[in-house]
Amino acid sequence: MENSLSLPEGYGKILEIDLQKNKKLMILVNGIALVIMLALAMLGAYIVPIDTFFGDGEVWYAPLIKLAVMMLGYVAYIILHELVHGVFMKHFSGVKPKYGFTLIYAYAGSEAYFNKKSYIIIALAPVVIWGAVLGVLCAVLPQSWFWVVYFIQIGNISGAAGDFYVTLKFLKLPKDILVNDTGVAMTVYGKNN
Repeated sequence: MENSLSLPEGYGKILEIDLQKNKKLMILVNGIALVIMLALAMLGAYIVPIDTFFGDGEVWYAPLIKLAVMMLGYVAYIILHELVHGVFMKHFSGVKPKYGFTLIYAYAGSEAYFNKKSYIIIALAPVVIWGAVLGVLCAVLPQSWFWVVYFIQIGNISGAAGDFYVTLKFLKLPKDILVNDTGVAMTVYGKNN
């Protein structure tokens, strides 16, 4: 099934995922994100001790500069993450995506209906692309800046818990599903049998 701007005849709703309305699911996904975050923090501390953030022989205010860069970098990352979702939505549908923020999440959404393969690419593209970029930065920057970038990488991977969740969920569904992601909720449609 190709991507579509309208729901084809013979398709009906089989699943809806709304992390804002389904509190139980929101807690599950955020719990998964927390576990990923803690695991990555322990891995990072094994690779580069966290005290390198505070520097060795640097001026006293260097950690404050790093903290400011880290916080601004993370805000920029959130925007860039959603832009990547949107770029892939536009690529697969030709429809300009919508962007926004709720109290809990930033989002990219579309009116289009995406086939399973396209939607999984849309879901995973930001974590893969920014994961690679941030991984290279962690490797090439001085050790004293590792945690500045690695903190954003932790947010990249743990913040994609919802994307991982829907990917795993959709992999179990039939090949011919269509996904409509408005940004705050996803509705999955399948052929009526």
